Amino acid sequence: MVNGARMAEQTIEDDAMISGPIAAPALSYSYRPSLLGAEWNLTLEPDGLAWSAGPRAGFTRYAAISRLRMAYRPMSMQMTRFMTEIWAPGDPPLRIVSSTWKSMVEQQRLDEAYTRFVTELHARIAAANSALICERGRPALIYWPGVLVFVGVSLALALLMLRTLQAHAVLPAVLVGVFLAMFVWQGVAFFGRNRPGGYKVAEPPRDLLPG
Repeated sequence: MVNGARMAEQTIEDDAMISGPIAAPALSYSYRPSLLGAEWNLTLEPDGLAWSAGPRAGFTRYAAISRLRMAYRPMSMQMTRFMTEIWAPGDPPLRIVSSTWKSMVEQQRLDEAYTRFVTELHARIAAANSALICERGRPALIYWPGVLVFVGVSLALALLMLRTLQAHAVLPAVLVGVFLAMFVWQGVAFFGRNRPGGYKVAEPPRDLLPG
């Protein structure tokens, strides 16, 4: 009976070697980038990213992806919004956004689904091309002038609040102070998350994922 059990185990191992490794299951993600635009549907297949948007459709192999960037991209109607951009030679640029339009006045956050999809996307790209260095945040030529403008506007608002207090106009000073606080809070979050740089494809930055 011992020999029979060993033969059975060997048969199972041989079958596994013949069939090869089990492919990772497909994972899908859908979002609508604009109210009137077509819905984007993306699926992580075993060897590449399948996508469709209305009549357009395509397939990008993980090994062919030459550039990938994650960023924090808030909008007026959705302040907690993230984006992942993908480039591959011969394919159109692809965008994955962490929110979807529901109506003219509503955008729905897809935090959990976006985080799961983007994290798995990085893992599959890393398995195909572990040497790929990805980009984070905004390009430096856009980021640093933006920082200068942000600092300048913040200082101007602070000076305006001080002058208003010196004129004994308390209520206007309070209003300016509230606006300044919100402006600084949003600006620090935007520029803090969007600092330019690079990261390894196997280690997507946590501050550029929801939550």
